[in-house]
Amino acid sequence: MELQELRHNVAQNIFYLRTMNNMTQSELGEKLNYSDKAISKWERGDGLPDAYVLCKLSEIFGVSVDYLVEAHSEQERHQITTKPIKDIKRLISSVVLWGIFAIALLVIIVCYFATKKIFWQIAIYSLPVTFVVQIVLACVWNKGKGTFVFTSLLMWSILATIYAALFKYNLWLIFVIGIPAQVIVFLCYRITIKITFTKKNSKLFDFKKNDTGSSLK
Repeated sequence: MELQELRHNVAQNIFYLRTMNNMTQSELGEKLNYSDKAISKWERGDGLPDAYVLCKLSEIFGVSVDYLVEAHSEQERHQITTKPIKDIKRLISSVVLWGIFAIALLVIIVCYFATKKIFWQIAIYSLPVTFVVQIVLACVWNKGKGTFVFTSLLMWSILATIYAALFKYNLWLIFVIGIPAQVIVFLCYRITIKITFTKKNSKLFDFKKNDTGSSLK
């Protein structure tokens, strides 16, 4: 591998990993104890970080040093940089989900032994809490992906909670409210998708522009 090719690969990889992790050059520089000018220099392909910095970069972004110095397709980048993180997120999400249900079941059991009555409504009451947590996790980890499903479930679970709380009145008509509410949630989701798509296109354009500039140099 020639020096120019090595610089080009490292420049692309640092830029891609930094932007995909929503980090500025200054933020990455602080983690490495380098200035943002040094980061900019590496991303332009005007210089190469030393072996120690490459090791630090691999730790920060969760990739191997070999990954940093090799060329990758867009598909390879996506798979390598997201799979381990997705597995951890899925595990934590499942633990939180079943944890909430376990607490709800425990409360039902305690109430039964205390009153000899089964308060099945508690299981319904736990649903909105579950979906709120899932929405928060989706926003923090997945940049909003999955929020449409969880928001829809949250809305219907709130209606189910109201129905369960007033069960003796049989207010089944309350679920009719969910129809226009679901339409509003869907429209908000479409608007969010459009905004996200525009931002991604802008980021991809900036990446290609940076890549072209590095190649010319």
